Amino acid sequence: MTQEALWSGLGLIGALHARISGGAPRDVGGVSIDTRTLEPGDLFFAIKGDARDGHEFVRAAFEHGAAAAVVDEPHASSLAGLGPLFVVRNVQAALERLGATARERSNAYVAAITGSVGKTSTKDMARLVLTRFGETHASAASYNNQWGVPLSLARMPARARYGLFEVGMNHPGEITPLARMVKPHIAVVTRVAPVHLEYFASLEAIADAKAEIFSGVVEGGVAIVNRDDETFDRLVQHARASKAEHIFSFGAGEGADARLVAYEAMGQTAEVEADVFGRRLRYRLGAPGRHFAINSLAALAIAQMLVPDVERAAAALADFTPPRGRGRREKLLVDGGEATLVDESYNANPTSMRAAFELLAATAPEGSGRRIAVLGDMLELGAGAAQLHADLAPDLEKANVDLLFTAGPLMAHLFYAAPESMRGAHRSNAQELEEVVLGALAGGDVVMIKGSNGSRMSRIVDASRTKFSAAPEAVR
Repeated sequence: MTQEALWSGLGLIGALHARISGGAPRDVGGVSIDTRTLEPGDLFFAIKGDARDGHEFVRAAFEHGAAAAVVDEPHASSLAGLGPLFVVRNVQAALERLGATARERSNAYVAAITGSVGKTSTKDMARLVLTRFGETHASAASYNNQWGVPLSLARMPARARYGLFEVGMNHPGEITPLARMVKPHIAVVTRVAPVHLEYFASLEAIADAKAEIFSGVVEGGVAIVNRDDETFDRLVQHARASKAEHIFSFGAGEGADARLVAYEAMGQTAEVEADVFGRRLRYRLGAPGRHFAINSLAALAIAQMLVPDVERAAAALADFTPPRGRGRREKLLVDGGEATLVDESYNANPTSMRAAFELLAATAPEGSGRRIAVLGDMLELGAGAAQLHADLAPDLEKANVDLLFTAGPLMAHLFYAAPESMRGAHRSNAQELEEVVLGALAGGDVVMIKGSNGSRMSRIVDASRTKFSAAPEAVR
């Protein structure tokens, strides 16, 4: 075993409601549902996903050093002999039971975070802050769905002092079972935005779905809501109907308990002044972007509930670095010098697009460089998707974008709504746009790449990294 024990083999039998085939391991050091990231000593769950059945990868899991695998009865006989098996009726249900058991055995203070935008950055900032005060376990990446939440819970060490869990949804009713699994002491809604409108009739309906996070709050817990959100009052009503005893807010507006007083971008960082529950704080944030500053207030509101020194907590935010796809910056060596790549390719909706444009506007090109926006379709916006794309044109002008490249049928509406002088090129997909964008980059440029996951704009980011060498100390 290369990892410290997370679960004992015997303890897993009861937690999973399993029978053993091939003997039980003494213990397991981690939990995995993906052989590509599995570590030696992990317990592998053969989850049936949207495209593939995890039972196809059990052999690979053992070849990668899995301590054991959780499989269902119909596959047990064909997989016998590969290694220790925990045989269950339903693998997904077994993962959920293990997650629930992890929560029950934990004495950690737990926060759950949801919202249309800002979930991951808020969680990452809160992790940075709380780690200064005790062992903190947090969801990896964006593990926030029916697989990711129980997996993240199952990975939480019993000794953890704090737990942070991201919770997401695409449809009404998806958050409720996850919130009740997490049982948070603190529930946070970062922002309600026009996302997944394909499945919701209105912004208010999205707010109602996000507010399901409060259904899992333990008796006497805390709800934290964005004071600037237009659905703020609606969210507060939901929080009051829950077991939460305290409701607090964050944002830039008057009345916020954690309020942004001043913000200034400083190149690769930002200086923030805030009033946090009556205490005036000045701190450095390790990434520019007003939306990051607002999310940092949510992280400090969590800290205010849990740690004794909020000033020390704020100081930790200097170490924040956005993950790939969410605003991470890189310097690339291109023809004529260095270009700045802003990777926003993970996901997109009208609200996050506008926040990204603000970030681009605050980033000054060098010399004769240009501000370049490379945008892919925003998906799941329903019948009004075309207009929601076209409506972004004034925001591009406000951000002083010099050159616009777009990919996808929906982005065509923005391309032709933008000023003719701004239009670089439009293509039907990211693959076709890739060569055009790479050929356009020059020294001094600032290029931001953004789109929904399904638009595959990350391929242009990857192609940029492949073609152009990273400048020294390039990633931020």
